[in-house]
Amino acid sequence: MALKRKDKPIGLVKDNMSPSALKEMPKHVKNGGGRNSPMIGDNGLMLEEGDNRRFMTINKELLYMENIDLNDVEQVKKRLAEYFDLYARFDVKPTVVGMAIALNGHNRHWLWAVVHDAPLGGRGNVEKLPTLVTTCIKKAYNMLENSWETYMQNGKINPVAGIFLGKNNFAYKDQTEHIVTPNAGEQINTEEIKQRYITGDSIE
Repeated sequence: MALKRKDKPIGLVKDNMSPSALKEMPKHVKNGGGRNSPMIGDNGLMLEEGDNRRFMTINKELLYMENIDLNDVEQVKKRLAEYFDLYARFDVKPTVVGMAIALNGHNRHWLWAVVHDAPLGGRGNVEKLPTLVTTCIKKAYNMLENSWETYMQNGKINPVAGIFLGKNNFAYKDQTEHIVTPNAGEQINTEEIKQRYITGDSIE
């Protein structure tokens, strides 16, 4: 059974607001607009009965996973398969942090460093894992990115949350490029500049 949120009447909200806050409220909100925006309050939340139980069960199973030998590619492959199977069993989207926890309780910063061959914690130390192991982990991480993109393209994730995850987990960003080109106007050679400097003429 779905748990439905009861919207508070916009009139009641306005009655409880101070005059200054009411004055600053956008006109469309005063009139009740934007109620369905995923950006306002807990709009967009789709909480089903039993969701918290499923999420906590996943976390508990991740917590009690025994450590493996991260230098053994076969053990790493098996653990990553167990990780994906765990989320599939509960019909929950897999997470980056969940993958890191499955790999001996690490955090997402460690996983990012392994995937991008980057130093750990800014100390200049790179995790020394066999190439076969890092390749396996990178493939699994790319699967997470592919899943995220699939969810976004098919409307299976809140756009606001999806954009946040893309920027934080997969280095996507909003970027505007500014291209600066040299002035294509009059070209002045060095001898001409020197002569004008000596005679006091200005360069226009």
